[in-house]
Amino acid sequence: MTAPDRRSAAGIAADVNAGRSSAVAQAEETLARLAFYDAIQPQVWINRTAPGDLLAAARAIDVRVAAGEVLPLAGVPFAVKDNIDVAGLPTTAACPAFAYDPAGSAEVVARLLAAGALCVGKTNLDQFATGLNGTRSPYGAPRNAYNLAYVSGGSSSGSATAVSAGLIAFALGTDTAGSGRVPAAFQHLIGFKPTKGRWSTSGLVPACRTIDCITVFTGDTADVRLIDGVIAGYDAADPYSRPLADRPLGHARIGVPLRHQRVFFGDPESEYLYDRALEVLGQSAEIVEIDIEPLLEAARLLYEGPWVAERTAAMAGILAGNPDAIDPTVREVVEPGLTMSAVDLFNGIYRMAELKRHADEQWDKVDLLAFPTAGTTYRVVELKAAPVALNSAFGRYTNFVNLLDMAAVAVPAGIRTNATGFGITLIGPADSDRALLDIADTYLARADLPSPPPLDLEGKMQTVKLAVVGAHLEGMPLHWQLTSREARFVGAFETAPNYRLYAMADSVPPKPALVHSADGAPIKLEVYELGVAEFGSFVVEVPAPLAIGTVTLADGTSVKGFVAEPRALTGAQDITALGGWRAFIAQQA
Repeated sequence: MTAPDRRSAAGIAADVNAGRSSAVAQAEETLARLAFYDAIQPQVWINRTAPGDLLAAARAIDVRVAAGEVLPLAGVPFAVKDNIDVAGLPTTAACPAFAYDPAGSAEVVARLLAAGALCVGKTNLDQFATGLNGTRSPYGAPRNAYNLAYVSGGSSSGSATAVSAGLIAFALGTDTAGSGRVPAAFQHLIGFKPTKGRWSTSGLVPACRTIDCITVFTGDTADVRLIDGVIAGYDAADPYSRPLADRPLGHARIGVPLRHQRVFFGDPESEYLYDRALEVLGQSAEIVEIDIEPLLEAARLLYEGPWVAERTAAMAGILAGNPDAIDPTVREVVEPGLTMSAVDLFNGIYRMAELKRHADEQWDKVDLLAFPTAGTTYRVVELKAAPVALNSAFGRYTNFVNLLDMAAVAVPAGIRTNATGFGITLIGPADSDRALLDIADTYLARADLPSPPPLDLEGKMQTVKLAVVGAHLEGMPLHWQLTSREARFVGAFETAPNYRLYAMADSVPPKPALVHSADGAPIKLEVYELGVAEFGSFVVEVPAPLAIGTVTLADGTSVKGFVAEPRALTGAQDITALGGWRAFIAQQA
C-alpha cells in the first residue's frame, strides 16, 4: 500500500452510521495500515488489540448501528497512551517491571468505547510520562513521522506518531508539563489539553496527580469537539473531576511574551514562523506583550521545586523496590524528590498561590495567550546526548499551564525546512476550552497553512541549505567544491535588505565578504543543499577571515551561508550598490 493518509473521526463515524462503510471495513483498513507502518516504526506501540478481537468489536458495533443506534464514534479507530487503563491490555507506563492487568478501562476509554470507537492498542511513551521528547522508553523511541531523524515529542510519543502516520483517527495522550502539546507541534497535529477536571483521570497512572490531564491528538478541531462531546463530564470516581462548564472568551487582546523573553534556542525558522503566526492573529486582535517571568517561575517549580516530589510519590514503590527498572534519565529527574521536606512543599504551595494570583490578574489585561508550543526541535541523537538540558528547552512555554489551572489547544503554525512542525498554543483560563477551539478555527482559516508534508518512510537524508555569494557561485572558480560534494541547486535568491557586500583585498581567487548591516541592501546569492557530512567537510575548508554563519533571505527564512569577520573589511571595496558578486566580476572584465 501507499503511505497512509490522515483519517477523520467525524468522517468515519458519519460513513458508518449512514451505511456507506462499516466498522468491520474500518477495522480491516486499520489492520492493513498497521501492517504497513510496522515496517517503518514498530516502536510506536507497546501492546495492540489482537486482530480477531478488533474485528469482533467492530462486528458488535455494526450490529448496534443496524439496530438503529446512532453512535458518535461508530467504527472510529483510536489508540491509548500506555499509562491509561484499557481492559484486556496490560498497563506498563513504558516500564515492564511496573506492568499490571487493569480490572477495567479508564473512564474516558469506557466512554469512547460506548460511543462506538475501536481501541487499536496502547502506544509508547516516555517512561512514567516523564519527558517531553519520546526517547525515554525501553520499547524504543518513536520518531517524527515526517522526518525519522527527529524526535516525536513526548511524553505522548506513540500517540502523536500514530495519528500523524494515519494509522488511527485520534489518540489519547496525557499532559502534565506539555506532553499533550509538544508532540502535536512537532507532528502537525491539534493537541487539546482540557481544563483540569473536565475529563476524568480515573484509570490513569499518575505523574503529578494534582495536575495530570488526559488529552487528545487529532488532525483537526472538528474531531476534538466530537471527542470532547463524548468524554467531557463529571466522574464521581475522580476526586479532581468537576462539573462541566464552558466559559466564553473574547479574543480582542492576545497576550504574547515580551520580545526579549521569546527564546528559540538558536532556531531562526521557529522565530520566523512565530512572528508570522502573530501577524495572522493580529488581523483580528490586539497583540499585547506581557511579562511572562511569573509564568516561567511557576514552570521552574515543576521540576526545580517540590512538585518533583509528586512524581517521586507516584513512583515510590518501584523506586524503592526495583530502581534499576527505571530509565536512568527518569531516575535522575525524580530522585531529588526524596530529599524534599514538608516545609519545602508548603513553601512551594504558598509561592504557587502567589504566582497563580498574578496569572489570574493577567486575564484582566488579555483574553488569551498565544505562545510558541516549543521554541525548537532536535534530532533523536542530539536528545540522547543531552537528555535533560535539551528536554527542558521543550517545556519553556508549556510547563506552567497545568500548575496555573489553564486550558490549552496546540495548533500547527508552519513547516520547517526539515519537514518537522512548528506550532503555537492558545491558552486561556479554566473552562475556556470550547472558546479556545473557536479561536483556533479562526486562526487556522486565516493562516491558510500548507498541508503536512509527505511521511518519511525511508529516513530522509539529513541536509543543510547553504547560501553562497561569490567564488562558489555557478561558473565561478570554487564552484567545484560544491559539485564535488553533489550539492543540489535550490535556487537564486536575495538576502533581506540589511546586508553589505565587499570585495576583499588580496584574495585569491577574488572573494567577497558579506556583512550584516542596518543600512544594507538586498544581495543576490545562490542556495545549495548538501548532506550533513558533506556540509561539515565543506566548512572545514572555509578560510579565514570568511566563516559560515546564518543568512536571512528576503522572504524571512534563514539558511547557513558565507559571512565574514571584521578583519575581512581591511582594504576591501564596498560593492553593495552592485547588488551581487556577478555584477562586480562583470565590471572587472
